[in-house]
Amino acid sequence: MKEEKDEITEFLLTSADYSTPVNTHRLLGDRLALNTRLYFMTRFVSLCFSTRRAAQKGQYDTAYWVSSSHDIFRLIEGCGGRFLISGLENIRNCKGPAVFISNHMSTLEPMIFPGIIQPLKNVTFIVKDALVNHWVFGAVMRSRNPIVLGRSNAREDFRIVMEQGLERLSRGISVIIFPQHTRRMEFIPEEFNSLGVKLAARANVPVIPVAITTDFWGNGKYTKYLGPIHRKKPIHIAFGKPFPVSGSGKEDHQKVIEFIQSNLDQWHLASDI
Repeated sequence: MKEEKDEITEFLLTSADYSTPVNTHRLLGDRLALNTRLYFMTRFVSLCFSTRRAAQKGQYDTAYWVSSSHDIFRLIEGCGGRFLISGLENIRNCKGPAVFISNHMSTLEPMIFPGIIQPLKNVTFIVKDALVNHWVFGAVMRSRNPIVLGRSNAREDFRIVMEQGLERLSRGISVIIFPQHTRRMEFIPEEFNSLGVKLAARANVPVIPVAITTDFWGNGKYTKYLGPIHRKKPIHIAFGKPFPVSGSGKEDHQKVIEFIQSNLDQWHLASDI
C-alpha cells in the first residue's frame, strides 16, 4: 500500500488533474461479491473500526488521517469507482490558509477530502455535533480538532464559526465547510448558506469553491453511511480558483453557487451523451 499512497501524493504535488486509470483492476473480493456492495461495505466498516481504535489510543495523527483517506480512495477505485479530479493546482497555488466551500452529497467527500487537501494544506472541517458524538466516527473526528455546530441555534452557530474559524485560520489551518443543511443528491442553492464566505471575509483569506458529484456512494435507508454503491456513476471533484471576498460577500457567495451549479450542469450533460 505504501507505493500506492506515494502515487497519490505524487499526483497531488505535481498534477492539475487526476483520472482513475482505465486499467484499474477490480479487487478480487469485490468481484466475488457479484457486483453487490458487500465487500465494499465490509472493508469500509473494518477501516472505520481500525481508525476508531487508533483515535481512542491517541495514535490517530495527521499522517494516519491522510493514510486512511488514501485507503478509502483505493478501496473505491478497487470496487469500480472512477475519480475525475480537476483544479489541484488551485490548492497548490493558494498561499496561506483558505476556506473550502463545497456541496455535499454523500459519505464519500468527507472521507476523501483529507487525502486530497491535507497533503497540500493543513485543514479541518466544520461539522455537526452529532458526528463528533457518533459511537464509531466520534473519536476520529474529535482528533482532528473540528469546528462543531449544534445546528439548532443559527445565531450561536454563526458565533462559533466566526470565533473558532478565525482561530484555526490564524494558525494556518484551512477550513472545509458544507453549507447545506444535510446531504442531498440534488443541489438546491436556496439551502446553501453563506457562512463560509462570511468566515473568509472575517479572516481575510480566500475562498476555494468545490463542486462534487459523489452519488457513486448513495445514502442508506437506515444509516446514510452504509448506502448502495453505483459503479457506473463517475466521481467528479473540481476545485475552483481561490478568490478574495469583498464587501458584504453577497456577490462572492453567488460566485460559489455558480461554480458548483455550472460544473454539475456540465457533468450531467456529459453523462447524458
